[in-house]
Amino acid sequence: MPSTDRRGAPGCWPGHDAWRVGPLDPADTTRLRDLASRASSPDAADRRTRPTRRGLCEDRGMSTEGSLSGRGVREAAGEMTRTLGPHTDRDWARRAGDLEWSCWTTAAHVAHDLLGYATQLTGRPDTRYLPLDLRVRDDAPPADVLTVVAASAGLLAAAIDTAPADARAWHWGPCDPPGFAAMGIAETLLHTYDITRGLAVAWQPPAALSAVVLRRLFPDAPAGDPPEVLLWMTGRTALGDRPRRTGWSWQAALR
Repeated sequence: MPSTDRRGAPGCWPGHDAWRVGPLDPADTTRLRDLASRASSPDAADRRTRPTRRGLCEDRGMSTEGSLSGRGVREAAGEMTRTLGPHTDRDWARRAGDLEWSCWTTAAHVAHDLLGYATQLTGRPDTRYLPLDLRVRDDAPPADVLTVVAASAGLLAAAIDTAPADARAWHWGPCDPPGFAAMGIAETLLHTYDITRGLAVAWQPPAALSAVVLRRLFPDAPAGDPPEVLLWMTGRTALGDRPRRTGWSWQAALR
């Protein structure tokens, strides 16, 4: 059974049995903030030359290949911080959109998933998720939870950028570094959207990052505005005359 924090919302990362909320040494605060600063710094972005495919992302100055790297994960985390950071004084105990989780718990869940993806990619298990949990102190204020998200994003970005191209780790099959990048970006953007709904903040995921997520995780997605299509593919909104989806999954493992 998934664990439940005091805000009343269960949570787990895909393929793992539970995540927990618990003590985080207060002495780590400065270190985490430094990690967050470096993770969101433009100088930290992956600037290696990669082959690109023409499309929406390249038109906006971002290639598909370049986005499915540490750079894309850092940009998604930076977007989450820029969007939610000004609203940390609001009531984060409110439900995050239509989720059963609170806004606080949803943000902690993002940090948990990003760390989980990082450890998969560095540990490279081939049959399961590693048996570990992220523990976020349950009295941490929202601003500190966002810092933990940024720190986890930095770890995932580093894992992606240092992994060899042929590295594989389990996510219901063998998944490569770009696949973990796509999942990290998707988790961050989608749950940022959920939290903005709970906090009554108007926001949509960035078009370029939405497009690369759709290309990798939802190859059967219909044409349309990338943020709107991504929200529809993940059951969050309707799309034109298409009703809201009641079930969905993404394809990250290589076939």
